[in-house]
Amino acid sequence: MMNRFKYPHLFEPLKLRGTLFRNRIFAAPTGYRNMTYDSVWPLEAGDYYGRKALGGAASVATGELVVDTEFGRGSLNHICIDNPQSLMPLEKIAKAISRYGAVPTAELQHAGMYANRDLSVFGATSRGVAYGPVELELDGRIIREMPEEIIERTIEKYAAAAAAAKNYGFGMILIHAGHGWLLQQFLSPQLNRRKDKWGGPAIENRARFAVAVCEAVRKAVGPNFPIEIRISTSEGYDGGYDIEEGIAFAKQLEEYVDLINASVGSHEVQEAFSVMTPSMFLGDGCNVKYAAEIKKHVKTPIAAIGALGEPEMLEEIIASGKADVVEIARSLIADPDLPNKIRAGREDDIKWCMRCLHCFSTQMKYGVKYCAVNPESGREHEAKYELRLAKTRKKVLVVGGGIGGMQAALSCSERGHQVMLCEKNDVLGGAIRCEKDVPFKKKLAMYLDSQARAIAKSSIDLHLNTEVTPEIASILKPDVIIAALGSRPVKPDIPGIDEPNVLGAEEAYLYPQKVGKKAVIIGAGFVGLELAIYLTMLGKVVSVVELTDKISDGGNILHARSLEVELKKHQIDIKFNSKVKEISAQGILWEAENKEEFLEVNSVIYAVGQKPLQDEALALRFCAPEFHLIGDCITPQNITAATGTAHDIALSLGRF
Repeated sequence: MMNRFKYPHLFEPLKLRGTLFRNRIFAAPTGYRNMTYDSVWPLEAGDYYGRKALGGAASVATGELVVDTEFGRGSLNHICIDNPQSLMPLEKIAKAISRYGAVPTAELQHAGMYANRDLSVFGATSRGVAYGPVELELDGRIIREMPEEIIERTIEKYAAAAAAAKNYGFGMILIHAGHGWLLQQFLSPQLNRRKDKWGGPAIENRARFAVAVCEAVRKAVGPNFPIEIRISTSEGYDGGYDIEEGIAFAKQLEEYVDLINASVGSHEVQEAFSVMTPSMFLGDGCNVKYAAEIKKHVKTPIAAIGALGEPEMLEEIIASGKADVVEIARSLIADPDLPNKIRAGREDDIKWCMRCLHCFSTQMKYGVKYCAVNPESGREHEAKYELRLAKTRKKVLVVGGGIGGMQAALSCSERGHQVMLCEKNDVLGGAIRCEKDVPFKKKLAMYLDSQARAIAKSSIDLHLNTEVTPEIASILKPDVIIAALGSRPVKPDIPGIDEPNVLGAEEAYLYPQKVGKKAVIIGAGFVGLELAIYLTMLGKVVSVVELTDKISDGGNILHARSLEVELKKHQIDIKFNSKVKEISAQGILWEAENKEEFLEVNSVIYAVGQKPLQDEALALRFCAPEFHLIGDCITPQNITAATGTAHDIALSLGRF
């Protein structure tokens, strides 16, 4: 049996201080910001973290638990572990993780100079005291140099927090010493210019705070309790420290901890954030090299993190000795069953994370993570009670095999309905299939393929090359019609729009060879900007003209940040507050601030939005007793909205 096991190194148990971890896949820390009025976690947080344990992760870490309410809180959405009201909900979370055989891990954090930036309550904004390594001005306020007594207080706060976490059921402590928070601030040679034992040029001094925290935590939890520390092995931006400093820091820490989480970057620097939480523009496992380098210099086990999820890569990381553990964040949001599916040889069933950053953007906005490909994310509590067969089995006709239609068909089938899925084209996936050859959209194509495979394995009656008319729908006599017809690109009303050198974005994605050496894209939404990056990668010179004053981010602010980094890297010029007046064979005439200018280009591409196919969808509204519209045929939205609505409507069917 062992000879046939495909990933033996990945599923080899690991012992840290006597605690047994069932495999080498750890759920990396991710926050849960939806909290009660008194700033504690609700029961739903336990379902969020427990779902990852159910899916097979060996350890599941909470998001940041702030050790000092008064001086350490980075935002109002941070849970403070020194708040007694926080402790009982934490016990529920620890139990939700451990009941499925995973080790619950508590991540301890202090924001340092980024503490108390915003203490807004009911619209009134105030800022509190914040301490950093040295006094400096930041965002219009003075950050105080942390005095000796506050340093000692903070060390004691970490120790007390660790003892509380252990007492309330957690099996490992994770000390956050990276990503721009307090302990990294003291490590940074740029920031820490102190003259005392806590700073200066010597690494021993700049690491002293983190080492003292580790020593105090060890004393608080005892000798047989595992401690992990997360560090930024490199700050990941020009002017920041590099891997050599990360190695030196790791050497200072290794005798005090049992696992070094070798991360990278900082949340406060735009280009470093896109490396810290790798965007879709970076390669799979792009940060593993940092863990591998640290591993060469220390004996302590090392955890790799960053854009991980594909089974072969995970196995290779462990088998080759690059790291001892792989820590995964977004791929376990996209598919919390990832470890169990890998172990069972069901890789084809994995829902692949696209690294679109929608999950973290919605967490910032709504407090919970809504994933583009996993409609249960952000509603794990409800999902526990919804995966039941419908009371009444319905005959369901899903019209349209795009993202929403595929999810609707699958969710309806899972609940026991008789499902027919009709798609007018010869392949499932919808219009977004036009991006199939874009290198940084590889995971989107993998997701669409996995959905198509799931449909093929199911009992769904699939009909490709089938356009559903009211006549056909009436003949089929369904109980329910779900219309998921999607939308089509808007063709702007601009003189010259029908010139031979003008293409829609969809056509440009499919046939980039039709785009000339020099091109302009009308529209600075995600479709146009991602196309601009893709065409630039193919060697073309691209400009973008946008009517408004900013990128249209569709609510995904973190992906917009990543796009800005790539646009800068590829030197793509965006002309904001600009209107295209006319298109000719030679280029475009555009206007900004009442001044007109001619831009000479070979090709003009429009990406100004989508028009819902509402009339086509509504033509089916009386062809079944129950009728639903989903996705872009209501109004153009994003993948998350399409999959979420499709899943919810499927759950609502058959109640009577």
